[in-house]
Amino acid sequence: MRVIAGSARSLRLKTPEGLDTRPTTDRIKETLFNMLQPYLADAVFVDLFSGSGGIGIEALSRGARYAYFVENSKNALACITENLRFTGFTDRATVLRQAMPSALHGIHEKEVGIIFMDPPYGQEHERHALEILREAPYVTERTLIVIEASLDTDLSYLAGMGFTIKKEKRYKTNKHIFCRRMTAGDF
Repeated sequence: MRVIAGSARSLRLKTPEGLDTRPTTDRIKETLFNMLQPYLADAVFVDLFSGSGGIGIEALSRGARYAYFVENSKNALACITENLRFTGFTDRATVLRQAMPSALHGIHEKEVGIIFMDPPYGQEHERHALEILREAPYVTERTLIVIEASLDTDLSYLAGMGFTIKKEKRYKTNKHIFCRRMTAGDF
């Protein structure tokens, strides 16, 4: 796995050993960041269920001002820390070594630009994260939330939680859902 574009372009990143993480392939990552690029400049980026940290590092490489990495696996944390050091982004990142609910309550930003989550499939972690995010003061109507999920993941509950789907991108084995907090015009 490598950084695809930006200031850390072509640097190879470490990935955790074992089957506990599913690094996003370079091809899918490139497609994702082609869609995210207009929103990255000077943004605060949150990488939930970070794994190796590859998504958040790509965001930093492409212009995000700051990134939070949320992960509780010891092996994955070691990879994130090493990858941040290797790419030179340590001073623009906070690694939250805790479970997702506690970490989301520990982010103290005025506004977060992009929140990316790639939780383990089929365990409804994304639903639990969204329950917290709908009340988080740093999530505004401008915050873009991207959920990576299996193709069969049902996210029809989003509107009932106050989120509106802006875009869905399907791949062979998974999909990205782009959503935002609803505004008065969405009702």
